[in-house]
Amino acid sequence: MPEYHNRELSWLEFNQRVLDQALKPELPLLERLKFLAISASNLDEFFQVRVGSLMLMRRSGRKSKDLSGYTPFRNLAAIRQRVLEMNEAQYTLLNGTLIPSLAEKGIHLLAPADLTPIQRAQTANIFEDSISPLLTPLAVDPDSDPPIVPALQIVLACRLHDPADDTSRHVFIPISENLPRRIAVTTEDDTHAFIFIEDLIATHAELLFPGETLTAATSFRVTRNGDIAVEEEDATNLASEMEDVLTARRFADTVRLEIRDDALRDLSRTIQVATASSASEIYRHPGPLGLSSFMELAFLEDYDHLRDEDWPAQNSPDIAPGASMFETIAGSDVLLFHPYESFDPVLRLVEEAAVDPDVIAIKQILYRTARQSRIIDALITAAENGKHVTALVELKARFDEARNLTRADELQRAGAQIVYGVKNLKTHAKICLILRKEGGRIRRYVHLGTGNYNETTSRLYTDVSYLTCKAEYGNDASLLFNAVTGRSKLLRFQRLIPAPSVMKPRLLDLIADETERAKQGLPAKITAKSNSLQDPDIIAALYLASQAGVEIKLNIRGICCLIPGQKYSKNIEVVSVIDRYLEHARIFHFHQGGDSQIFISSADWMTRNLEKRVELMIPIEQKAIKRRLIKLLDTYFRDNQNAYHILPDGTSKPITPKKGEKPFRAQAYFHQQAKRAAKAREHERSMTFEPHVPDKP
Repeated sequence: MPEYHNRELSWLEFNQRVLDQALKPELPLLERLKFLAISASNLDEFFQVRVGSLMLMRRSGRKSKDLSGYTPFRNLAAIRQRVLEMNEAQYTLLNGTLIPSLAEKGIHLLAPADLTPIQRAQTANIFEDSISPLLTPLAVDPDSDPPIVPALQIVLACRLHDPADDTSRHVFIPISENLPRRIAVTTEDDTHAFIFIEDLIATHAELLFPGETLTAATSFRVTRNGDIAVEEEDATNLASEMEDVLTARRFADTVRLEIRDDALRDLSRTIQVATASSASEIYRHPGPLGLSSFMELAFLEDYDHLRDEDWPAQNSPDIAPGASMFETIAGSDVLLFHPYESFDPVLRLVEEAAVDPDVIAIKQILYRTARQSRIIDALITAAENGKHVTALVELKARFDEARNLTRADELQRAGAQIVYGVKNLKTHAKICLILRKEGGRIRRYVHLGTGNYNETTSRLYTDVSYLTCKAEYGNDASLLFNAVTGRSKLLRFQRLIPAPSVMKPRLLDLIADETERAKQGLPAKITAKSNSLQDPDIIAALYLASQAGVEIKLNIRGICCLIPGQKYSKNIEVVSVIDRYLEHARIFHFHQGGDSQIFISSADWMTRNLEKRVELMIPIEQKAIKRRLIKLLDTYFRDNQNAYHILPDGTSKPITPKKGEKPFRAQAYFHQQAKRAAKAREHERSMTFEPHVPDKP
């Protein structure tokens, strides 16, 4: 048996854990629908990136095996089998449980045959006024090149009959992303009813083809290879080259063809030929395509009773309301645990810096930002106020490239200095450096985090922010920016531990230190939280540590190529927590003989992060913050409601309460803890008397 789980199959097991949430009858109905949509969206990206890459390997004739013993051909076959099982579970849940349950709650998905005469008239008007003008039918001519349809859009395939000469032909109608997927129709009661746009178009498509009759129609959806990288060695203008990559991605080779399982044979064959899809790339579904679009329905207005109760972010007890962020950080280092504690202080820090007359420079790395980003707006304001603003915008942030290009252009027009990443590396570190004049000297304020500068995901992802003005961290931050903008080496750091130069060797040394202590009979322990664990060198080091007797507890949300529960890994426990928030923070704890070393990081334990990206691992030295992070790490291993054990075969087993054990849900605990801390601090401040001081005469 190999000592390394297959990466792709491990990822699919993670997605099964996401789908498992949708299968939980105790969850509110729209939450279940949301998790179904997430599992579908995850699969879209998986096919674009991982399957796309494997298909390129197979087509190139590559037959070498990966570390799990799989060739590209075997990998693709195993993926297909597992995805077919997952698709069956998705549609069984949707058709057999969710759609009927939605109808019971007053949310109706209608077929054309279900429409009342009034609704048919309404949808006919909608088609004529708002939909028909935006449709562009594409003829499918057997004697010409087939039309190329965009990726991940619903496309209607039609068979038309011309009675004038008794001939038939096929036409594709791509449905623009600018059109809504759901078309609401009026009802006689207070229920919400809708029809999918592809069904509405199929009902009225004849109007687009005067003199012809629509004799058959079905919908399909193409997923194309998204693993198209910019050729940096040949790119003289990275921004321009990236625009070409974005265009190529929309029309790249097909890696998956999704089609309704009730499609007639001639339509299916026409679609398959036109999209150049082999039989192994076709997935037939007994229901609507593009299940990720159900995410919008999960947030339908006036149905809050079908969703989880709101968990508003709390104010950090360490930050006084209205207090200057500079004064707060100067007083003490601050740790924020999002989304339980608000991301607002991070935004406020940059916004205050933008208008503070004593701030002379702001330097920041931007990987993924929100659509309406306060961070970007603040940097624009700072540049317009004459401050030196440097923004390293990572154009190679997959699927966010277009947005990053647009926002980088806005920053540049405002006067900011823009750097487009680092050649041959992705820049994934989360850091903001602010230089401020204080008392005739320059003080550096630094934000270091595990998550992106994105207000939207900060409410959905669990991440950690660390705010400090300690000189060593500020000096290292300056060195980092000088290195990535000046193309120098990531060396001579006092505190920060960068990748790709230092982080992996340091991690291996830390694991080796615990291993040596265990061999000497001393207590040795490693606890780590990461999104993924794939790097073979890290895994091998953990196996050696386990064999030496090191107690290893790993909280891995997604890919885990390490195999627990074997002779060589008997002391390793791996859990995965899947709950309402996406677990995203990376936190590493090494016991070090009782002198604990704890780190937060932007990097997962994957080769791409440790060797092919600019990342940061940040040591935490303040004792109170260290204790808090260690407790946070340990709390996840108490979860018996939304945690899973990763088993030796790579599958997952839900962790349930033992006999006599109380139910414990880590995310609910963190939420309640944040509420209690904020309330206690608010009460403390309300009981503090501040005397009025008379004005000086």
